[in-house]
Amino acid sequence: MSSLPLSTGILPDDAEVYDLDEVADRLGVSPGRVRTLIRDHNLLAASRDGVPVVPALFFGDGDDDGHRGLAKHFEGLVTILLDGGYTRDDALEWFFTVQDDLGMHPAQALHTHSAREVIRRAQAQAF
Repeated sequence: MSSLPLSTGILPDDAEVYDLDEVADRLGVSPGRVRTLIRDHNLLAASRDGVPVVPALFFGDGDDDGHRGLAKHFEGLVTILLDGGYTRDDALEWFFTVQDDLGMHPAQALHTHSAREVIRRAQAQAF
């Protein structure tokens, strides 16, 4: 099995994260499917103390079964950034860099009324 593309040293220490088993449970898929999502760059992951993790802010609200899909605009933002020349590390860093005028970073803004503004900014910055 090939190694996972994991960012190191980019994710803030205080960012809540889920390990791959928790991600699989939240998405309602197998851990193998989670690894495929990461390898295919549909999901960004980091290494924390040698353990692959995914930021909790990349997930949306849960359903009645406790499954939480990815945040509404997350996959589209990743695609915009990667297609626009960002590396995985650049994209993860962008998600956790505070936008001063918004007063939050894009990963937080995905859960607010500022989500569309974050998409617009990603489109402008990536190209």
